[in-house]
Amino acid sequence: MNKHEFRFNPETLSLEKVTKSSKKILGIVLSFLVTGLFMSGILYVIMFSLYDSPKEKMLKREIAQYELQMKIFNDRIDEMQTVLDDIEYRDDNIYRVIFESDPIPANVRNAGYGGTDRYSQYEGYSNEDVLKSLAQRVDILSSRIYVQSKSLDEVYELAKNKEEMLSSIPAIMPVREVDINHISSSFGYRTDPIYKVAKMHNGVDFSASSGKEVVATGDGVVVDLVKNKRNSYGYCIFIDHGYNYRTVYAHLNGFNVKKGEKVKRGQVIGYIGNTGKSVGPHLHYEVRKNDIPVDPVNYFYNDITAEEYETLLQLSESPSQSMD
Repeated sequence: MNKHEFRFNPETLSLEKVTKSSKKILGIVLSFLVTGLFMSGILYVIMFSLYDSPKEKMLKREIAQYELQMKIFNDRIDEMQTVLDDIEYRDDNIYRVIFESDPIPANVRNAGYGGTDRYSQYEGYSNEDVLKSLAQRVDILSSRIYVQSKSLDEVYELAKNKEEMLSSIPAIMPVREVDINHISSSFGYRTDPIYKVAKMHNGVDFSASSGKEVVATGDGVVVDLVKNKRNSYGYCIFIDHGYNYRTVYAHLNGFNVKKGEKVKRGQVIGYIGNTGKSVGPHLHYEVRKNDIPVDPVNYFYNDITAEEYETLLQLSESPSQSMD
């Protein structure tokens, strides 16, 4: 095939061979190169707008793995929080109730870590908020676990002293060989026998003959003996049982213990009398928890049946007059 180019010359009426200059050839070559580069650029843009490059595919796989790991971490933290929630609930509502201990305050359990710069190391990353949130959750969980571990240490110590605690908490009636019919006045607002007005009666009154034995309702220490017949409580004994419990035995006519003496549950500590502001021989008995009077009926569980307890509750709701 002829590769030369010819052109017709009208003057000579003949075909003449066309000779291209090097400049023209260079221009043609350059035009082809520019056109090729332009088309290649268009194809490159089209291809990579529709398909990921190998590097982009690798980065997307890494991002997907990181997102999966973050989800796994968050799910594990959720599971740990669920388990910790259950442990904290049991600690506050079962273990500490059994051992007469106050629950851990919520603000102590959920205390996090302060400081504005604590999470500054995560600033500047594209996923800064996610990293900070995860770090904060881990810190709060760590704090709760630490508090709970200390709480369980305390519960363990309480459990070791359970026998001593159970023997110390008031659990019987303070007068021997009596039944609930000898309780002449219950805890609550009652009519004062002297002033004839409703007053808070902080204990229960046991009617009995003068000289009848009075016993300690739990192990403890005699912290005070009041020997003043003119005092409103008359002759009176105060026993500290520990564990925030105290009991009071008033209107006695004599003592069988000394101040500072250790006593055991059921031990005779004094004798019923009619001293102080009293209208007849009886024992005024109080139970105080954290220095606040509570209904002693709730601490007779070693002596009375469930039916007798219900009867006492009904009696406490009926209007009556105290004996002091």
